[in-house]
Amino acid sequence: MRLLIVEDEVRMAALLKRGLEEDGYVVDIARTGPEALWRATEFPYDAVVLDRMLPGLDGVEVCRELRAGRRWMPILMLTARNSVNDRVVGLDAGADDYLTKPFSFVELSARLRALIRRGSSERATDLALADLRLDPATRRVWRGDVEVELSVKEFALLEVFLRNPDQVLTRVQILENVWDFGYEAGSNVVDQYVLYLRRKIDRPFGVRQLETVRGVGYRLLPQPVSEAAVSQAGER
Repeated sequence: MRLLIVEDEVRMAALLKRGLEEDGYVVDIARTGPEALWRATEFPYDAVVLDRMLPGLDGVEVCRELRAGRRWMPILMLTARNSVNDRVVGLDAGADDYLTKPFSFVELSARLRALIRRGSSERATDLALADLRLDPATRRVWRGDVEVELSVKEFALLEVFLRNPDQVLTRVQILENVWDFGYEAGSNVVDQYVLYLRRKIDRPFGVRQLETVRGVGYRLLPQPVSEAAVSQAGER
């Protein structure tokens, strides 16, 4: 089993290397973000132990770049930061697990074994359908190369549709995923926000991808349809 340790603190890197080699792993060391990205792209690793704070490119960006390049080896991220938001950012970037410094080497070793048993599998960090793309980590949305500014609720609504592509979602299902239980099933808040969302992701681009299924709910189509084609179909 070959591991990549990405750590710019020389003493910490040496301790990790020695301990993991005693556990039977072959261990390589990278000390900067760009070096880590190069090594993890060029060589096959069974897992990566990735420090968050690195020179050149931080661990979150390294993780995101690896996943964008379809490198799916397990990644255990290390950090001196202990806030929930920091952990969420790392996990959303594609990390499989998170360990806060200072940590027990026994725990790190156990977590690595668990990740390696799980193996490598594709875990896309972005949600995309046709040219519509959403990044949960940075909370940004694009139609093609154009970035679209969404409110918090509009973003949450689009995320639900992108996680359920080409599926008809009822208003109740949407309410349960985007709003709290204070909203009643008869509320028109879903219809209002679908309209708001269409005004941002469809209409400015002359397409219709967020479709109304009459009497049932809404569906995000696999491919956008031009508004001209929709109008012609309506006229017939």
